[in-house]
Amino acid sequence: MKIAYVTVQGRGRIDDLLAEVAHAFEDDGLRLAGTVRVKPADPSGHPCDMDLRVLPDGPGFRISQPLGPMAKGCRLDGGVIEAIAAEVEARLGGADLLIVNKFGKLEAQGRGLCPAITLAMDMEIPTLVGVNEMNVPDFLSFSDGAAETLRPDLRAIRSWFEKAHGPRFLAAG
Repeated sequence: MKIAYVTVQGRGRIDDLLAEVAHAFEDDGLRLAGTVRVKPADPSGHPCDMDLRVLPDGPGFRISQPLGPMAKGCRLDGGVIEAIAAEVEARLGGADLLIVNKFGKLEAQGRGLCPAITLAMDMEIPTLVGVNEMNVPDFLSFSDGAAETLRPDLRAIRSWFEKAHGPRFLAAG
């Protein structure tokens, strides 16, 4: 299996890294599938508000529900995540790389983007996943221990991709 994951300390830093990776790989001419955060979190908004873009060319989705300032529970809109998963699966054909911005609560339950990850594995598409430390055990269980952990930097991710897919796909950098 060609699956790897990155873990980065700090709110939103995994999203920042994977957006950087997607941008760099798109510049290299790679055909990407998956999800990345559209833009950094709005400091004036709620810290859980997030918009995702389905790679390569959209659409964009707001994945958080507006529950109001007093809400304490999860703001994630599971229905939107399921719609995103269907969009991602539809774009896997011909992809060079699947990027999943986060293996989160839904994925830990076997839902969310898990079917897209499984389909990518079946299609032998290298897959890069962002995983927070809390979800690493669930992710390793899901990947049956086959996932490789990567240093959270573009150079390490490029090196892994070259091994997984071949150096002919990447421009010098």
